[in-house]
Amino acid sequence: MADDQDLRWMRAALTMARRAVGRTAPNPAVGCVLVRDGVLLGRGFTQPSGRPHAETVALAQAAALFGPDAARGATAYVTLEPCAHHGRTPPCADALVAAGVARVVAAAGDPDPRVDGRGFARLRAAGVAVETGVLAAEAEAMNAGFLSRHRRGRPWLTLKLATSLDGRIATGSGDSKWITGAQARARVHLMRAEHDAILVGAGTVRADDPSLDVRLPGLEDRSPLPVIFDPRLSLSSGARLGAGARPALILHLPAGAPDGPDPDREVELRGRGLTLQAIPAAPGGAPALLDPTAALEALAAAGVTRAFCEGGGRLAGALLAAGLVDELALFSGGAAIGAEGLPSLGPLGLDLLADAPRFRCIATRRLGPDALTLWRPEHA
Repeated sequence: MADDQDLRWMRAALTMARRAVGRTAPNPAVGCVLVRDGVLLGRGFTQPSGRPHAETVALAQAAALFGPDAARGATAYVTLEPCAHHGRTPPCADALVAAGVARVVAAAGDPDPRVDGRGFARLRAAGVAVETGVLAAEAEAMNAGFLSRHRRGRPWLTLKLATSLDGRIATGSGDSKWITGAQARARVHLMRAEHDAILVGAGTVRADDPSLDVRLPGLEDRSPLPVIFDPRLSLSSGARLGAGARPALILHLPAGAPDGPDPDREVELRGRGLTLQAIPAAPGGAPALLDPTAALEALAAAGVTRAFCEGGGRLAGALLAAGLVDELALFSGGAAIGAEGLPSLGPLGLDLLADAPRFRCIATRRLGPDALTLWRPEHA
């Protein structure tokens, strides 16, 4: 059982790791602190794009502050198992051994097949004491996307809905600005910054022409990859997404498939600098609908670990019906729109209430005049 000091320093390492969430894909967001005799020697978190790793940053800081032998005899608190493979940098397990670290306390193991116990084994073989499982649940929650990609072959998916009191996302004429207020919209931007990709349907792009970026001061460089579900490649040449230097990925039906795109559209959009990827049609013969499971698997293969879906209703319904939503973030505004308004979800094909996707509320937060409730699948 971890003592109070181990818990204290692991919490500090988790705080460091939090700074990296949304910036390290396909790598995990890891934090590390180096401590000897109760004194903090160095700290670090995984840097943008995943390099350098947290352990390397912490060791470099300790050396800069206290000299080249600063970490000798120290304890390293790491939120995930130190890597054991050569990539763009040498293994962190080797770096900790070379620095003379006497003890490593890790929150969770790394399921990447290149690591998966090898980091701990390398440390123990070098005589380093290793303890695991300290605040493991917190560490795994922080890296839910990384773990999902390796364990399930798809990203962690958050579905965001911003609705009126009666579950509508726009009036019958399509007016949707704004159902929620400034505080709620700022929270959405913060959530965007914590994800690798933002998913939207082609209908949302046509209706709103969104930019899907992060517009919070100081976080403008953390805008995720826009991913457009556009089976027929209907994206307008004037759409903001895909224009300029910011990349966008369009998922579409294969050429030649029923309801598939015109091959000339593929050539045109690729010429605009957009990345296109063909996805099989949804099972069951749904017209012009992508297979949502295959789409998420393709995103995982591209390195996406955390995906944030912002609609519209048809895409949201398809993801829910397929059982792919890991968290639902429901922003509720105080307006009532009525039956003629646009529903937040497309068809789910339900006959019985017993077949409805079920979620449990895990948190409720007030955001000015609005409310945010967070939901997880009932049996997750």
